[in-house]
Amino acid sequence: MTEQHEHDAHKPKGIYLLPNLLTTGGLFAGFYAVVASMNGDFKLASIAIFIAMIFDGLDGRVARLTNTQSAFGAEYDSMADMLSFGVAPALIAYNWGLNEIGKVGWLAAFIFVAGAALRLARFNTMVGKADKRYFQGLASPAAAGIIAGGVWLGAEHDINGHSIGYIVALITMAAGALMVSNFRYHSFKDVDWKGRVSFLAILAVVLVYVIVATNPALVLFGIFTAYAVSGPFITVRGVQKLKMEHVVGDSKDADFCEKQKSAETDDGVEQADDATPLDTEKEKPSN
Repeated sequence: MTEQHEHDAHKPKGIYLLPNLLTTGGLFAGFYAVVASMNGDFKLASIAIFIAMIFDGLDGRVARLTNTQSAFGAEYDSMADMLSFGVAPALIAYNWGLNEIGKVGWLAAFIFVAGAALRLARFNTMVGKADKRYFQGLASPAAAGIIAGGVWLGAEHDINGHSIGYIVALITMAAGALMVSNFRYHSFKDVDWKGRVSFLAILAVVLVYVIVATNPALVLFGIFTAYAVSGPFITVRGVQKLKMEHVVGDSKDADFCEKQKSAETDDGVEQADDATPLDTEKEKPSN
């Protein structure tokens, strides 16, 4: 016990600069999105959310590559995600199309914020326990991508958000509900990013960039919406009989959770070793 105290006493103080610098960049982008939406610049506000996704996708990976993971970094990342992918998208939606429909508008925005908070809290308590191949519920960056992509698309086509306020409210509430659902979503963490690929795969990546560049608002909104819809299909296809536990509530009795535990046992200890507190919502087709 004495040796442990001595080791802690000699442990370097302070925080790691590089990963937390990236997290701060994402936090700044999320805050700027709020300010831009308050000033009526909804296109810039939406773009700032996607920039926050880039920072969110980098900070954890950089921390693992440079061996600079820390409990502080994990908590800081969650706080930044709450602003960038919870509060900011909700305020963007509210300022663009919800603030003229009364209670329904601000309640829809609140449902999204609450969903993001609950989603992040649940994820942080399940690190190292859940099947890393799937997210339980829609990741908060993906939900934010639906809101930001939709508002960006509307702003580019000069659509008055107040004229479709109830549609915006429905989309916002649906995204919030999907975050706290038990639907399974592919996390893409089982993809071998270090492995070799064929030349055609590189060409496909170039083609994806070209498609996104042609109309980024429409393409990004379509991608994140399709990803959100994929969860219910994956869940329904993976169970013999759909139960309430598969949709929402306590998921420990759900059939697919048993399958996930079996899959984790088959995959061995490697998955548990790979999962760290910094494997946050990287959210993300992004945390």
